[in-house]
Amino acid sequence: MKPTISLVMIVKNEEAVLKRCLDSAVENVDEIVIVDTGSTDRTKLIAADYKAKIFDYQWNHNFADARNFALEQSTTDWCMVLDADEFIINDCKDIINAFIADGPQIGRVKHTSKFTSKDGLNYEHCYISRIFPSYCRYVGNVHEQIQSDLPRVKLNVEIMHDGYMETQKHDRNIPLLQKAIEEHPDISYYYYQIAKEYRGLGDAEKEFNNLKKAYKLMDHKETISTSIIVNYMYSIISSGNLKEGLAVFNHEEKFMGHSSDFYFVSALFFLELMISDPRKYQSVLPNIEQLYKKALEIGDTGEEGNVRGTGSFAAHHNLGVLYESTGNIQRAIEHYKAAVVYNYEPSLTRLHEIVTQSCL
Repeated sequence: MKPTISLVMIVKNEEAVLKRCLDSAVENVDEIVIVDTGSTDRTKLIAADYKAKIFDYQWNHNFADARNFALEQSTTDWCMVLDADEFIINDCKDIINAFIADGPQIGRVKHTSKFTSKDGLNYEHCYISRIFPSYCRYVGNVHEQIQSDLPRVKLNVEIMHDGYMETQKHDRNIPLLQKAIEEHPDISYYYYQIAKEYRGLGDAEKEFNNLKKAYKLMDHKETISTSIIVNYMYSIISSGNLKEGLAVFNHEEKFMGHSSDFYFVSALFFLELMISDPRKYQSVLPNIEQLYKKALEIGDTGEEGNVRGTGSFAAHHNLGVLYESTGNIQRAIEHYKAAVVYNYEPSLTRLHEIVTQSCL
């Protein structure tokens, strides 16, 4: 008999995004379970349009409890979990069906988060356990995780997430993460997650302090190890704590040799270091060029923590800026053109400016 699968969600006031999410998933599942934690908008009406089974739940500030209540309402063999600010972006019905037919295991989907930085819109990739037998359960009051010894398999199911664009969720998540840290002060994961919340709020110093703790606690075996290291390097730059960066780079280069993100952020770090004291650090200029080239050699891998562009258009553009600053206009143009292939707007703008200036 063919195994069945439910879409299982917890929601609150998600009328702006729920339809997009359900449209992306409805053809992939046999049942939709929606648990509402107190909506005052049209969320439940939208869910009803999809013949969802809708249940009310009294929010108790614990995401695992709410998730597990929702899972208990499912009547299928398997469950797929999505948040309302997520949506599936690839054709994956056959992939899901083949996966659940193979027997008990946990599917880790490719999760792409959209976020803004000073460079504009960026996309970060990771893999998250979201498809599993319906008897599995969550632990953790926030950024909850499936607790299971079943094998975890990467699936070609792609989910887009734009929830980091919404600042109101930081006010909800930070107190929950602070509580989790009080209860589990030796777990790097919670410091990493709360640092991301502070990044979204633009608090560079709190982001740095929590990533520093996450970095010191990690043992390089966590799936988020590479993300902790890369984000720690970014926070070193944004918070101005440059003295920390050299030790991190020297200690982690071998471990991070697969990561275009690491070489990209390291190039940014050495540039900031040189700017902070040109006389002392002028010698690092060739290092910056080589680090961007290493990032390009690795390319955009789409692996855990990879930000789109660090192994392609963003590295090409920054090399263009570097060459232009040293007077090598021809090489700068070559790299700007390489970035333009990816429709990278800053490179297109800079190329136009160079052509305009050359005509004056």
